[in-house]
Amino acid sequence: MLVYESTKEEFMASVENDSITEDIYSCYKKKIGGSSKSQIRSWTNSMEYMYKVLNDDKIPNNSGIAIEFTIPTTAKRIDFIITGSNDNHDSVVIIELKQWGAAKKVEGKDGIVKTYVGGGEREVTHPSYQVWSYAALLENFNQSIQEDLISLHPCAYLHNYKFNDTDPLMDDIYSEYTNEAPLYGKGDVIKLRNFISKYISKGDNKDILYKINNGKIRPSKKLQDTLYDMLKGNDFFVMIDEQKVAFELARDMARKSYCDDKKRVLIVEGGPGTGKSVVAINLLVNLIYEDMISLYVTKNSAPRNVFFEKLKGKDFTQKYIKELFKSSGSFVEAKSNEFDALIVDEAHRLNLKSGLFKNKGENQVKEIINAAKCAIFFIDKHQKVTLSDYGSIDAIEKFANEFNAELEHIKLKSQFRCNGSDGYLSWLDNILEIEQTANYDGFDFEYDFRVIDNPNELKNLIFEKNKENNNSRLLAGYCWNWKRDGKADSSVHDIEIGDFSMSWNLNNTDTWAIDENSVNEVGCIHTSQGLEFDYVGVILGNDIGYDGESIVTDFEKRATTDQSLRGIKKLYKQNPEIAIELADEIIKNTYKTLMTRGMKGCYIFCEDKKLAEHFKGSLERIHNNKSSLQ
Repeated sequence: MLVYESTKEEFMASVENDSITEDIYSCYKKKIGGSSKSQIRSWTNSMEYMYKVLNDDKIPNNSGIAIEFTIPTTAKRIDFIITGSNDNHDSVVIIELKQWGAAKKVEGKDGIVKTYVGGGEREVTHPSYQVWSYAALLENFNQSIQEDLISLHPCAYLHNYKFNDTDPLMDDIYSEYTNEAPLYGKGDVIKLRNFISKYISKGDNKDILYKINNGKIRPSKKLQDTLYDMLKGNDFFVMIDEQKVAFELARDMARKSYCDDKKRVLIVEGGPGTGKSVVAINLLVNLIYEDMISLYVTKNSAPRNVFFEKLKGKDFTQKYIKELFKSSGSFVEAKSNEFDALIVDEAHRLNLKSGLFKNKGENQVKEIINAAKCAIFFIDKHQKVTLSDYGSIDAIEKFANEFNAELEHIKLKSQFRCNGSDGYLSWLDNILEIEQTANYDGFDFEYDFRVIDNPNELKNLIFEKNKENNNSRLLAGYCWNWKRDGKADSSVHDIEIGDFSMSWNLNNTDTWAIDENSVNEVGCIHTSQGLEFDYVGVILGNDIGYDGESIVTDFEKRATTDQSLRGIKKLYKQNPEIAIELADEIIKNTYKTLMTRGMKGCYIFCEDKKLAEHFKGSLERIHNNKSSLQ
């Protein structure tokens, strides 16, 4: 969407008349809504610098200018665009404008830097990565750019930033992006001017802007082929049995909505290990391949990043594909039916509102159904693990009916995790007192479940299993504070039990589940939910125990740094009965989720010795029952 548009001549006159900020704001308010004071200040500052850059006859007066151009399928906006041609070849120069004065490099993360923004020092994307990814999105989703062979040339202009010979932003770790999108800083007016005039020597009277703005949104052939090649031959994403049935139903509904524009909603219900994520990724790739604008959506970043890495593999480096993996709060400003299909994994984790402070939008379920012609929700009602988890079958059905959408519901039942042992899941439900099931008194002992008496023994067991293929991890309930000074240092140990001590998973990685050295850290619910390993070792903290008759939980034993039960104490003062019931459900669901991450086995250590004996006694009864039947 074009917010502000003009020719270069009109833009220059607006700056000279000191009306450019007012002109941009007027267009912005009309097309998007109000803007913050900081953004208005940035326009005032940056446009003066762009005036200096464009103040040269080599850049034609009738070149097109766009400010705050909204990228289709996202809420992202490009700061500054200049259009024209060179040697009869249509060109677009895309400029990311920054007010930065300093920055630091971030090791171990791809395309990430640290700078002072939003009142504090934060990790953000490198300016070259940011503008390059914006150009890649336009190229891969805009039909006019694809068919008219419009060339895109991204760059970043940090007009307050003085580069030096050893500048962190120019470090070799960012060369992949700075080569694609060069950086310009304070004193680089002439260099940036030459970059623009290299690609734009003739004006276009804004024709290219209109082509792009009115271009049909569709995935490019290059994107389709790349994704399809990534999926093909990747054993991790092979579908079997009812997974294939669910996939075909979802694809059929999406195809119908693509053709008739009628809203459709599919609920795919399934417990741990039923293959929900496998179906979701197959849907993403196949719907993109069929020209549908589709996204994979989760609240948690861990599944998005891990599945992206597994899909990408070692032979592909097109990181713009990561833009197909979105957070659940990305649709606050989305238009109705903006997307052909939204594929929502871990839908039980959806929040009511979006944003860092949960104050944006109205309702994530409603926003997703509004934004998609076809919305597909993968959900497990027993994986609600925080107080803010709002997603439910009832909520999805309510808003599907509100939008007059055609609604379908399918269940995945077959177990492809935990060595295919449905009995193990039933046993867990019973022993954790989540719900009674018919198959509660036994499971196949081919699934390797053990109660370990010492946490060091548990650690050694997982370390040994991990040597096979780096796919075994230690996990724990959130009963130990995450020390601030150790968030990026695994030598700082957060979890201490007797002579055992280890660090929580570090905050400087988005792919802890598959990182090479993360076996040296203990994962929590937030870095493991929605993912799977060969073996898991789970530490059950003092928030869960056994009183001799039943399972007991205590939310007071959770770490103060844990946000899962944020607000529970306030609720307890208002309504203790409801608070205890909610906390009990969340704590039990958390441990069930952790104890179902292992494909081949799960080993547990319980801080509460009575709980350990309770598990052992149940296992012994199961073993004796099986022996008596042989």
